[in-house]
This record gives sequence, C-alpha cells and structure tokens, in this order.
Amino acid sequence: MASAEQTKHGFMLSKQHRASLLSFLSAQGILVFFLICMFAFSLFSEQFLSQSNIMTVVRQASIIGIIAVGVTVVIIGGNLDLSVGSMLSFATVLVVDLHDKIGPTGAILAMFALTLLLGAVNGFLVGFMRLNSLIVTLAMLSAIQGLVLIYSGGQNVDIANQSETWFGVFGRGYVLGIAVPVLLFALLAIVVQVVMSFTSYGRRIFAIGGNPAAAVYSGIRKNWCVFSTYLISAFCVGCAALVLGSRVMGSQNNVGQGYELLVLAGIILGGTSLLGGAGSIWKTVIGVLILGFIQNGLLLLGYPYYTQWLVTWVIIIIAVWLDLANKRKRLLTSHS
Repeated sequence: MASAEQTKHGFMLSKQHRASLLSFLSAQGILVFFLICMFAFSLFSEQFLSQSNIMTVVRQASIIGIIAVGVTVVIIGGNLDLSVGSMLSFATVLVVDLHDKIGPTGAILAMFALTLLLGAVNGFLVGFMRLNSLIVTLAMLSAIQGLVLIYSGGQNVDIANQSETWFGVFGRGYVLGIAVPVLLFALLAIVVQVVMSFTSYGRRIFAIGGNPAAAVYSGIRKNWCVFSTYLISAFCVGCAALVLGSRVMGSQNNVGQGYELLVLAGIILGGTSLLGGAGSIWKTVIGVLILGFIQNGLLLLGYPYYTQWLVTWVIIIIAVWLDLANKRKRLLTSHS
C-alpha cells in the first residue's frame, strides 16, 4: 500500500511539474527560444556573440522594432496595419527631400504631420467607418506607394551637404557609446509597454481586441480607441523614417517595401495574437531581435541573403499555427 501511495504521489508530482513546465513555456517560450537560437548560432560562429556583432544586429533591427511597437498596439486592439511599409517609404522620402528645402527641423515636423495624417485616414476608415482593417490598410499600402512615386517623380532623393547638418544624429549618432536608434527603440518600447500595462487606455485596447461587443457595452468608445492605435502606429513609422533617412542621408522611393512582412513576423513571433486582445510590447521586442539574430547568423554561416525570406516565412507559419492552437485550447478549456 505504501508503495502504491508513493507511486501515486510521485505521479501527481510529475503531473504538476509537467503542468508547471507547460505553463512556463506558454508564458516565456519566446525568451527560451531566443536563448536557444543565440546558443545554437554561437556554436558555429565565434563572431556571433561578439559585442560589435550584437550591437550591429540590434542597431539594424531597431527600425523594424520601432515600427513593430506601434503595430503591436493596433493588433492588440483587434486590427491590422499592412500600410507601414509604404508609409515608411513616404515618410523617409519626404523628410530627406524637405531637408534641403526648409531645413531639418521643418522637414521633421512636416514629415510627422503628414505621416500622422495618413495614420488618421487609416484610423477613420477602420474605427469610424468600421471597414475591414486588412482591406483598408492593404489598399492604403498601394495608395501611399503611389503618392511616393508621384511626389518623387520616381527619382531617389539625397541630402546635399551631409557633413554640415545635425540631421545625421538620429541614424548615426551615439549617446554614452550606445547608438541613437537603439536608444530610441528602447525608449518607445518602454513607454508603450508602461501605457499598455498600467493605464486605463491600455486596458481599453486589450478589452476591445479581446471582446469588442462587451467593451462597447462597458461604455468604451471603441471608434476613438481604434483611431488612436493607428495614430500610434503612424508616429512609430515616423520615428523609424527619421532613423532610416538620417542613417542613409538619402532614400529610394521604395525603401520601405517588405518591411510590413518583417514587422508582422516579429510581432507574431513575439506571441501577439492576430485575433486581438493578447500581446506584449517586450515580447515583440524579443521577436524582432530573434529575426535579426537569425538573419545575421545565417549570413555569418555563409548562407545567401534571400534565405532569410524563406526562414521568415517558416517562422510566420509556425507562429500563427501555435497562436491558433493556443486559442482553440483556451476556448475548449473555458467551455469544459
């Protein structure tokens, strides 16, 4: 009897341990995966974990990360924003082109004003007109790219006297040895994480994404909340354009092409649900960094550049599948 009781007790403990492990992986799986990726690549490349390589990867990933911070808010609210790639092209071309015409300060202010205007159009159509966010932002992706081509005449733009302007500080500058793009990425991530986690505004966005009908009956003004998420997304795109334009001191008219895919991949990899109501800014940061280090690791191992797109595709498929599987599991648990 004692042996049977001990066996039963041991089985219960192992079951509890298994449940605890599954709970931990569900909550922190993205961080575990990040550490595994870092360890795996470090085995094949001594340069991978060097300080210079790590800082280079984080700096390169900062543009995608800055945009991803804003888009994460949109997705938590139950919507999508696929227009960020074309919006990045528009904002970068605009700020670079206006730099020599009205000066860096005027160019930055004008760029943010017009980029926020584009975000307001997205927010109005989705929040107030209640149109499907996928269709609206996909159409805006095309429309904004058309605006870029019309504005630039299909030509690339450059800053004339690059050594005589302070504009380059956003993309090339350092503060206490840390690149300004990395600091800007970190600052935005921290501020938005605090807002989404500890304010009534953040709770409203989560409520709208999780259960829109219940949120409306609770007195939440859904249209204004959705509208505001697109303004946040547009502001983050403006910050990314500031970094990109000042780093290159010029811009192609399609410089943002493909960024929407990378941003979405980082967000999904970070565990933010495409169905809305669940997500975390800091996990989006980890997801973006995973993408950056995977791409960097593949290049260090000698794989051609285009393999990153195949890897990104695989990551998106797996992440979406896991998200849907977890969603179904939660639904079955709530009904049982």
